[in-house]
Amino acid sequence: MMQAAMNSRDPLHARPHGNVRQTRHSTLVAVLVASVALGGIIAFANSDDTKSIATAGSTPGSGSIADSVAAPVVGGASGSVAGVVTPDSSVGVDTSATVAADPAATTADSAVDPATADTATASGVVDLDEPTTGTGCLMTVESVRSGAIGDSVACLQGALSAAGYYSGPASGTFDQATDNAVRAMQTDRDLFVDGVVGRESAISLGIWPAEGSQVVHTPAPPEGAVDSLGFPLSSVASTGADTPPLPANSGSGKRLVYDRAGQRVWAVSADEVVIRSWLVSGSKYSNEIPGTHHVYSKSEKSTAWNGKAILPHMVRWLKTDIGNIGFHGIPIHVSDGTAYQTEKELGQRLSGGCQRQANRDADFVWAFADIGTTVVVI
Repeated sequence: MMQAAMNSRDPLHARPHGNVRQTRHSTLVAVLVASVALGGIIAFANSDDTKSIATAGSTPGSGSIADSVAAPVVGGASGSVAGVVTPDSSVGVDTSATVAADPAATTADSAVDPATADTATASGVVDLDEPTTGTGCLMTVESVRSGAIGDSVACLQGALSAAGYYSGPASGTFDQATDNAVRAMQTDRDLFVDGVVGRESAISLGIWPAEGSQVVHTPAPPEGAVDSLGFPLSSVASTGADTPPLPANSGSGKRLVYDRAGQRVWAVSADEVVIRSWLVSGSKYSNEIPGTHHVYSKSEKSTAWNGKAILPHMVRWLKTDIGNIGFHGIPIHVSDGTAYQTEKELGQRLSGGCQRQANRDADFVWAFADIGTTVVVI
């Protein structure tokens, strides 16, 4: 305002009329007045150095800079649900015609992801003026879906915002806008469209944790080594003192315990003795439902849904709407009899649903797991 006043009438500029003395006198007076005014402004500023220019003299709602910042806008894109491909038709030896969910020769585009209903626990506060991005956080649960709350949901919302699918705040609540954004992202990226964010969707957004850190590799046993029941050990199996600890709260009695995060299975006897443990290649998706299940059918040889792979010693423990899930040996190409993966690759998620095992471990499970045997998935 001072600058505007000075520009409108410059006190240092001589008037066009009047004598020289009057002009000089007026000029001197003007200079003195301006100096006094300027000194007053400086003194006032020094008297209160706690106020910035934007806040000095301002009150809430008075139109200060802080008041003019717009609030976040809640919203999201929408998408359609893609078709479901049924993975793995099986030809059972001692069971009726079933479908096993291990499309050994499929791509991620055609695989299904009917994710679990894990829900995060709400904790912490997320600042809304700088949403978290996919490169700054990771999910801490296996999957999230509509209704979930917590840090993993806030992380997801930040990643969706960074990717241009979500314009709302990182509130930590999986609401309808978040669901719409997830489905739009899954549609655009040729993922299974169900609104559930599991491993594949989280990997696509860059918020899935590194899996190698949770997988424990034990030394390969000497050739000819066997477990306490006399079954030969594979290169990724262990027994006795070499076996990683059995997870807490993993059931009781004779059972198989499958840890999805660690890609590891334990066989436990009825008297709570760990017989052996081994690495597997489980599902790339979120279709391995956690909880207590039971073996309900077995097939000495099963065929993948597309007829391109043989799945030896199939032991099924989960029925889903689109197929069955179970333990089996490493898939074999029908075309040339070669294996789809090596034992060294066990410990990585490579399957479409089932748990691939080294053949010696598959032979053990075939003998150990009778119909009705408990399978605990964590």
